[in-house]
Amino acid sequence: MNAHSSAVPATKLLPYQSRRTFAIISHPDAGKTTLTEKLLASSGAIQQAGQVRHRANQRATRSDWMEIERQRGISITSSVMTFEHLGLTFNLLDTPGHSDFSEDTYRTLTAVDAAVMVIDVAKGIESQTLKLFEVCRLRDIPIITFANKVDREGKDPIAILDEIADTLALDVTPVVWPLGGGVDFKGIVDLIAKRVLTPAGEVIRTFDDIEELFTDATLNADPVIKASLENLDLVRAGYPEFDLETYRAGHLTPVIFGSALKSVAVPELLAALGTWAPEPRPQPAEPQAINPNEPKVTGFVFKVQANMDANHRDRIAFVRLSSGTFKRGMRLKNVRTGKDMAVSNPMFFFGHDRELAEEAVAGDIVGIPNHGALSVGDTLTEGAMIKVTGIPNFAPEIIRRVRLTDPMKSKQLAKALSDLAEEGVAQIFRRMIGADYIVGVVGQLQLEVLQSRIQSEYNVPISFESINFELARWIASEDTKELERFISTNKVEMAEDKYGDPVYLAQSTWWLGRAQRDFPKIEFLTTKERH
Repeated sequence: MNAHSSAVPATKLLPYQSRRTFAIISHPDAGKTTLTEKLLASSGAIQQAGQVRHRANQRATRSDWMEIERQRGISITSSVMTFEHLGLTFNLLDTPGHSDFSEDTYRTLTAVDAAVMVIDVAKGIESQTLKLFEVCRLRDIPIITFANKVDREGKDPIAILDEIADTLALDVTPVVWPLGGGVDFKGIVDLIAKRVLTPAGEVIRTFDDIEELFTDATLNADPVIKASLENLDLVRAGYPEFDLETYRAGHLTPVIFGSALKSVAVPELLAALGTWAPEPRPQPAEPQAINPNEPKVTGFVFKVQANMDANHRDRIAFVRLSSGTFKRGMRLKNVRTGKDMAVSNPMFFFGHDRELAEEAVAGDIVGIPNHGALSVGDTLTEGAMIKVTGIPNFAPEIIRRVRLTDPMKSKQLAKALSDLAEEGVAQIFRRMIGADYIVGVVGQLQLEVLQSRIQSEYNVPISFESINFELARWIASEDTKELERFISTNKVEMAEDKYGDPVYLAQSTWWLGRAQRDFPKIEFLTTKERH
């Protein structure tokens, strides 16, 4: 079961092969942001988790920087952190756990090659974890599971393994096993490196064959450890051994039991990511997939973030490079607009901090400052007309009219809504009759964030009011005359999205059903590929 021996020495790799680009996904409160911090600390990237380098008095987690995130203690935007460890470059994408921000998370998952799924051992698999897992499955993203909070009272480890296997229909294999749990937590068995460790990470003993542990008099003298080892023996008989190919195909998840808060099994997780997580994979695109070893640069925008620095009204497009070697100053074509742009100040991220990126390769995440030239879903290339696919917009679940309290600020409102729509914070629709702005979101919290950001970043106070529409659907048809007939017949219910595409606003599912029956040649779409 020793998979570490198969690792390729990092020195012999091509630059892109040394990249490990992964996301951390979980339900809110499972410990995802804490784990992010401890991974950074374990790699030596920060001296103390939760503390900014060289600013000893300012204890703030690295990945949650937006004011509203600090107030609520949740992650809303996806953060990017790049760090190096043992000759590998890790690009860690921390995603929002809150379901109201699942669109941002979905788009972030288009930019990774692997994921770490964090589950709380007391709660098991929760609804949001399941949703995010389904996204990973759609893209065959391999997952390592981190069963968190073993130092607190929780479910039996065997019950956790069964739950993962049953709920996710995945093969599971434990690679780090807990000795006891809660107040009786005594340490872990690292089945890969063949070591037994205390909760503080000190090695109690090493072994060549796991059978040695079952007959070790010192270990078995402790009834808690003895019971855990007996369970481990049962588990070995009932679950498959770790297999690298099955894991990378997305069919098997290795499970690491640990505690992010106490740094238990965090170094083991980092080692597993370095050894097992795949190098950059081919990226789905039209007319054909993009291979990471292709010499020409391609990349795509999976996220746009405005105003990361409140003093400079900046807009950063987060670009995942898919192939080639990108160099600062290069000119790249935006396939959507057909325009070339010189990328003179690209950057790497470390949470809120940033540094100039002189060179980057496939797998890297680069920030490109721009003034509205780049939107989520844009493909950047050295000239080839190739379009990255799989980055959709989703039909909103909540629709509200924007009410402007100060009519003198209508121009600023238009700018704010346009900017935030580009980021994917919300979708903005304009009614075809009347000039109302309609916002569409997945969850209520998105509305609060939208209102708060428009007030703080653009100084425009707004409110939202209910409107007699429940559903929004993009409409399309191969029969252009029929499409025109539908739009003119339903003009009052019609709007346009940011790109001018027609959107039908339905008062209820009954009205949507009726429209579908009356106009069978029209498609009513719940997702739309980003342009």
